[in-house]
Amino acid sequence: MAGRYGRPRSFLRMRSLAGQVFLLQVAIVVLLVAAAATALVLQSHADSEREARNRSVAVAEAFANGPGMEAALKSPDPAAVLQPKAEAARKGSGVDFVVVLSRDAVRYTHPLPNRIGKMFVGEVGPALAGHVVTEKINGTIGPLVQAVVPVYGSKGQVVGLVSAGITIKKVSGVAEAEFPLLFGSAAGVLLLTMGGTALVTRRLKRQTHGLGPTEMTRMYEHHDAVLHAVREGVVIVGGDRRLLLANDEARRLLGLPPDVEGTPVSELGLAPAVTGLLDSGRIATDEVVAVGDRLLAVSQRATDRNGGPPGSVTTLRDTTELQALTGKAATARGRLKLLYDAGTEIGTALDVVRTCEELADFATARFADYATVDLAESVLRGEEPTAARATTGNLRRSAFSGPRDDTGLHPLGSVVRFQPSTVLGAGLLRGEAVLDTDLSRLSGWQQPDPERAGYLVECGFHSLIAVPVRARGVVLGVAMFWRAQRPEPFEEEDLSVAEELVARAAVSIDNARRYSREHNVAVTLQRSLLPQGLPDQSAIDAAYRYLPAQAGLGGLGGVGGDWFDIIPLPGARVALVVGDVVGHGLHAAATMGRLRTAVHNFSTLDLPPDELLWHLDELVARIDLDEASNGSDGGGVTGATCLYAIYDPASGRCTMARAGHLQPVIVSPEGEAAFADVPGGPPLGLGGMPFETLDVQLPPNSRLVLYTDGLVEDRRRDIDEGLDLLRETLSGHPDRTPEETCEAVLRVLVTEKARDDIALLVGRTRRLAAENVADWDVPSDPSAVARVRSEVSRKLSEWDLVEEAFTTELILSELVTNSIRYASGPIRVRLIRDRTLICEVSDRSSTSPHLRQAASMDEGGRGLFLVAQMAERWGTRYTDDGGKVIWTEQVLQPGADRQV
Repeated sequence: MAGRYGRPRSFLRMRSLAGQVFLLQVAIVVLLVAAAATALVLQSHADSEREARNRSVAVAEAFANGPGMEAALKSPDPAAVLQPKAEAARKGSGVDFVVVLSRDAVRYTHPLPNRIGKMFVGEVGPALAGHVVTEKINGTIGPLVQAVVPVYGSKGQVVGLVSAGITIKKVSGVAEAEFPLLFGSAAGVLLLTMGGTALVTRRLKRQTHGLGPTEMTRMYEHHDAVLHAVREGVVIVGGDRRLLLANDEARRLLGLPPDVEGTPVSELGLAPAVTGLLDSGRIATDEVVAVGDRLLAVSQRATDRNGGPPGSVTTLRDTTELQALTGKAATARGRLKLLYDAGTEIGTALDVVRTCEELADFATARFADYATVDLAESVLRGEEPTAARATTGNLRRSAFSGPRDDTGLHPLGSVVRFQPSTVLGAGLLRGEAVLDTDLSRLSGWQQPDPERAGYLVECGFHSLIAVPVRARGVVLGVAMFWRAQRPEPFEEEDLSVAEELVARAAVSIDNARRYSREHNVAVTLQRSLLPQGLPDQSAIDAAYRYLPAQAGLGGLGGVGGDWFDIIPLPGARVALVVGDVVGHGLHAAATMGRLRTAVHNFSTLDLPPDELLWHLDELVARIDLDEASNGSDGGGVTGATCLYAIYDPASGRCTMARAGHLQPVIVSPEGEAAFADVPGGPPLGLGGMPFETLDVQLPPNSRLVLYTDGLVEDRRRDIDEGLDLLRETLSGHPDRTPEETCEAVLRVLVTEKARDDIALLVGRTRRLAAENVADWDVPSDPSAVARVRSEVSRKLSEWDLVEEAFTTELILSELVTNSIRYASGPIRVRLIRDRTLICEVSDRSSTSPHLRQAASMDEGGRGLFLVAQMAERWGTRYTDDGGKVIWTEQVLQPGADRQV
């Protein structure tokens, strides 16, 4: 029995009951021996410490009370007198030291002469008061006990002290001598126990077959569970032909009453054939015996084989029920196969109409001749249905399947109505399926259109099942199944199949509806957040492309987080922005919109690229913190990157900074493409690292190419290969326009449907003509204002802008006067003729003016207010040298502007 239940046994891991008894007795003996040894050791330690204390006190008191102690202590050299006596006493008493002390605890004697004259280590206060002090300490010679006793003079006063000490090791050998006797006795008891246990083990092993208590319990439980759970009857008959055991199934098949164990087989009242077989005890295999209206397959074997007890065991199997169960199993398998196939063939696309067509086609291929699906108009539009029950209002026929189209059924796209007064309409109103096994009876289904109903009957339609399309407790429409060519009508089993089929399809239809709604919302949101066109500006010729990720290829319905922007800035400058929010769907689109709006807001402050990205990084971190604190499932802004570039057409200077984004490409006027070495920064939201800028001088007709990673990264190639391919595509074509550049890049790098969003922005630089820019240096002298007005008037006359001269002179007078009055350092005025007339006044002051409403009695404060009233726009931006530029824009009359 050692290998029973697949578990090998060892001496240290015994499974048998006898082995467990043996191990228990051994463990008890070992514990008793260990306890006795521990007690002996503890007692030995206690006795040793007590003996050491008594001996040290006795020696110290004997020496203190010796004759001549007072005279020796008062002698001129107590150490010389007492050292020999103390050593003699130490050697005679067996202690480790005898030390005589003065009242100041100075040693007069010590086994080590170099210690004489030094302070005593120990407690002497009580001894000076006339008490005996004992201490247990760890000295240099090991754990010891020392005693300190007073030495009394002739007048009863304490004239000195005596200390004696002995190590515990010297007095601890008595108990150790008893260990051999203890362990010898324990070994004898252990051997005796093992011998007695061995005899018990052999006896128990024969009776339990080597099984442990758990195995014996488990074997009984398994035996009982098998007998009562098995679907075959089991009957055990003893050698005296009495019934020993009958399980529940045998009692049911043979009709046995309770408490029949011990009854002779002949008295059980069974059928003669069964009684004869049980009473004979012969071997039988699958003999069919009639018991009432049942046919039982009976098998019987003897139990005395392999040394077992006499008797027989008989098994009974109901072949009648088995045949019925076999038929039901085949039906269930066919039904499961149909539903499995429906799960693979229906709902393959997130399209409402397509799912309805798949449902109709599947039904006509399996159990119906014709199938139609009608859905509510709101469901087809992707809206959320609000009715909790099916309505009998207008439903749109969305799918039709059948061998013929001229049957009289409503065609695709037509409106179908169900009247509540009919059996069909009332059932659908309650949200219940309707089965009509004989349409020729015209039981009410024909009332909406009797003529069409009559034609259907003429075409052979004889049976109908109508099932509401229900999802999440809401009825979306109705599916109808018809039989016309198959002669057998629909049955209740068919109705159940149709309900399960429609229930599965309804989930797919509702998923497609919800997808359509979310997709439309997300696409609408994204389109509203992306630029709708190019703004009016003269700094660059721009072109862009945006390709959303395709649904099913990685994107969520063509909605993602890539974005771009072209933002006109004061001074005829322009900002080019490209960003990427990792992920797809509504959350990515909404996050993209928030970032794009933030960039627009920050750009109105006219910040340099590195400061703008710093503010954007702070915003993203704050968004993440807010969403985390609110327990939002959106996950915050993860993986957002951005590239921000500002181009000035007056100087040709381009300043760029990036936050985790790919390097832009600069194409020279000669067609040489190279990646701009913009210092890298962390993605937005990480914080902790400053952003750096790159300043480059771009000649006219240079092209600046900004893009997202979806353009160069693909599952078929590495991102480095994509970057090299982009550079090669842009190189060698100096005459391409921005539009042609976009087309060429997408044609080469995007050869199939995009799996990630792609944003591409190409800008060809322009330069302002020298004749359209005028600037003057202004000294810090109020008299210089008149000279500025004169120069400005003359320049506007050259530009044919005489009508703007008065307003411009007034604006510049106020701005220059403010700079002279409140600023320091050089003052410079610049006039730019572009789509608007731009006036700029720069100085070295970092203080920005504020617009305010002056009171009627104030002498000043109206200048900036007048400037704001006369100019279309105005503002302030700060320069790299710590100064500022106050700028204004004036709208020119049509035809007066001079575009580059």
